[in-house]
Amino acid sequence: MDKTQRKRKIARASRVKRVRKELHGSAERPRFSVSKTNCHIYAQLIDDDKAVTLIGLGTQSKSMAGAGLKRKSKESAREIGKQIAELAKSKNILSVIFDRGRYKFHGIIAELANAAREAGLQF
Repeated sequence: MDKTQRKRKIARASRVKRVRKELHGSAERPRFSVSKTNCHIYAQLIDDDKAVTLIGLGTQSKSMAGAGLKRKSKESAREIGKQIAELAKSKNILSVIFDRGRYKFHGIIAELANAAREAGLQF
């Protein structure tokens, strides 16, 4: 591995640690984790006490394929935010802890979070 790639990998890991060191999800208030790649975006509700993913959704999910949103975009992020909030309400989860990971809170991440807030999730 090249020296610059190694430095980039270490910097990314430190950003994740800095954000997540104070976040801990429980069954009553799970961690709302967001991740993205060059082509797709994913969101999960995680119970850190039991180390279990309660709800997971992404642009590669079957429900998103029916909506016609298969790639990473602001529209698909809004739809994921709405759907994850609806699934959380069906499991009686009203409040979550938002975990943006290593990403800044703007663009696609902000759209997803705002859509989840509008759909009824509190964080």
